[in-house]
Amino acid sequence: MRVLITGVTGFVGSHLAEYCLSRGDVELFGTVRWRSRMDNLSQIPEGAMKLFDCDLKDTVAVRHCLAEAKPDYIFHLAAQSFVPTSWKAPVETVVTNLVSEINVFEAMRDLKLFDTKIQIAGSSEEYGMVYENEIPISETNPLRPLSPYGVSKVGQDLLGYQYHKSYGLQAIRTRAFNHTGPRRGEVFVSSNFAKQIAVIEKGKHEPVIYVGNLKAKRDFTDVRDMIRAYWLAAGKCEPGEVYNIGSGKAVTIREMLDILLKLSDVEIEVREDSSRMRPSDVMILEADATKFRRATGWEPGIPFEKTLEDLLNYWRERV
Repeated sequence: MRVLITGVTGFVGSHLAEYCLSRGDVELFGTVRWRSRMDNLSQIPEGAMKLFDCDLKDTVAVRHCLAEAKPDYIFHLAAQSFVPTSWKAPVETVVTNLVSEINVFEAMRDLKLFDTKIQIAGSSEEYGMVYENEIPISETNPLRPLSPYGVSKVGQDLLGYQYHKSYGLQAIRTRAFNHTGPRRGEVFVSSNFAKQIAVIEKGKHEPVIYVGNLKAKRDFTDVRDMIRAYWLAAGKCEPGEVYNIGSGKAVTIREMLDILLKLSDVEIEVREDSSRMRPSDVMILEADATKFRRATGWEPGIPFEKTLEDLLNYWRERV
């Protein structure tokens, strides 16, 4: 099985790479850029994976990568994925996320990779404004994105549908709800809190943790469960279809923070920081993943408390 992961050095990509190699039946390829987080691949033996220096906005580089890899599966994970950044750089976010995917699709068409399965990593942020009577959220729920990032992911999602219908590409669309765990970028809320706690524990900061909106509710899954879901999606889901992936249980950001605080012996004050507030925030995202579970048999296996403990220990080792 020849597998290509775009954005392989990222949070999800690096975990997925480890999973693929652990199977023993995968020849692995990945795309990187000059500023990629190579330390995320420190657990992977040298030579176990071929890396392509490939900016996905470069059509020539993308075609060269796919021509050499000739993948059976493509996991398209590369994207500008941080919601707040999308307000500061909306053009870059939309261009990066849409043009990169189009270049991959066009290279697949040009190289006649019509049997290749490509999993499109969408997001629950596509749903955006969700009303109480729409919880839990199914795949048929209206898409009302509330950020440029959410809009870009809707575009990626629908491009997957369009290229499947127009050209027969084997695009499988997934909408992953929040996922976290070791290696999560520090700008993301769970990782940011964990790092702040680790810094405070080491005596490098006053015992105050700074927060934004704690009332929002999110459906969290461990990244190690999420990458299993992605593999199953590529192997068992129907091209052209869209699937929610999530635990089906939403917690407030405050509840998540309280679990992290209980894992520390230090007394820490919680203080609101207005700079961490978003122009508009999605108040609740809770998945109805029935369709995906029926198609694949997937179930999350790692308790949320364990995920947060592993995340906090990850930062304790690095502070």
